Amino acid sequence: MLKRLFEERPGDDGLPGRERKLAMLAMITGTQLAVLDNGIVNIALPTLADALAISGSQSIWIANVYQLVTAALLLTFAALSRRIGRHRLYIGGLAIFTLASLGCALSRSFEWLLAARALQAVGAAAMLSIGPSLYRIIFPSRLLGSAIGLSALTVAFGIAAGPSLGGLILHVADWPWLFAINVPIGLLALTLATRSLPREAPVRGRIDLIGALLSIVMLSGSVFALDQFGHGDGGAPAIATLAVSLLCLVGFVWRQRRVTRPLVPLALFAEPRFSFAATVSMFAFLAQGIAFVGLPFLYQTTLGVSPLDSALLFTPWPLAIMLIGPLAGRLADKANPAVISSTGLAIFLCGMLALAGIDAQTHGLDIVWRSALCGIGYGLFQAPNNREMIGSVSVALSASASGVLASVRTFGQSLGTASVGLILGLSFGSLTLSLWLGCLSALVALGLSLYRVPLARTRHRR
Repeated sequence: MLKRLFEERPGDDGLPGRERKLAMLAMITGTQLAVLDNGIVNIALPTLADALAISGSQSIWIANVYQLVTAALLLTFAALSRRIGRHRLYIGGLAIFTLASLGCALSRSFEWLLAARALQAVGAAAMLSIGPSLYRIIFPSRLLGSAIGLSALTVAFGIAAGPSLGGLILHVADWPWLFAINVPIGLLALTLATRSLPREAPVRGRIDLIGALLSIVMLSGSVFALDQFGHGDGGAPAIATLAVSLLCLVGFVWRQRRVTRPLVPLALFAEPRFSFAATVSMFAFLAQGIAFVGLPFLYQTTLGVSPLDSALLFTPWPLAIMLIGPLAGRLADKANPAVISSTGLAIFLCGMLALAGIDAQTHGLDIVWRSALCGIGYGLFQAPNNREMIGSVSVALSASASGVLASVRTFGQSLGTASVGLILGLSFGSLTLSLWLGCLSALVALGLSLYRVPLARTRHRR
């Protein structure tokens, strides 16, 4: 499959084959750093708490600040990319991330580490906000699905390998190496990106600063409030924060309708294929977020397995995504992406239903196949749906589409985490209830995906 991505045909848009290869390597390396860093740190929070002499609740902010800042800046950076050029934003984000990683490694206090992690998140947001749209101009249109499938594989590998890599690093070295390892890899990625990413002329005009401020408060506030609910710390402050976020959402939409150069052009949502793909993606990531948080608790409390065994039982899911994602992307270049996505969601729903049926007598391979079924379905869904989002809009709007894609993914995952936390915090039923909620979310995603199939079929034939 990789060889096919670099083949050249007459009339191809995008970069020549050899330049594609270097640009793809730069993209994979940078994205991998941004995704891996979250999982690596999560597994190390107890170690960091001891090393920095802070409480466990304080240590959680080392992970939370990364997610909050990343979520807050996704839409703003997607808009900024049109003003300065996507290659400049990506290279700048990668440089900031690498420098901040060195700052994390040199940290000797909680406050210093927290500030460096926030700076890391700024760099990560710059890369993640425009990643899919860069694939749009690196690869020919005929290979867009395959390229986005490779992007899905990269993210899935980061999710799967983060905790394991973090545990391995802590086994052989001190915690600063969790961040120091990013520096040489980041410098390599910077060299590749500087040489290979396609250049774009900046588009003149000011960025919508009021819209940017509203989006930052809207996204960071909602993620913060959902995170507080997810950790059982909800209450008046979390509810107030969520209310402010909703008010900012209303203000943001009002602003985008009236400003000459909106932060997120609402023309994106005039395209039904894009709107459906974005909504389906949010519900699918909500279901996956519920499972990713709920299953480890279920395995360790209901089944009584060790954390290591819990990780092994969970591994087939992201591993299946890694294997199926590239194939699904290739299929999406040849057939209707909405049909492929819907098929994947149907398989994913079957896997979720199977996981919801786990009880105290379920062990070993009887769990593995259920987890693998979810991964197969999600792998078959994700790349074609992402292709539908990015490919349904013009190249000029692809950067904004990429920012929306990253935002709905983050919001869906955060809402999934909050749902599990709320069920646990209220002792409202068992952990299995959270999986049934995930099944419901997957069912909604499947229904919306099936509804869009006729429209997508008509456009695909054209």
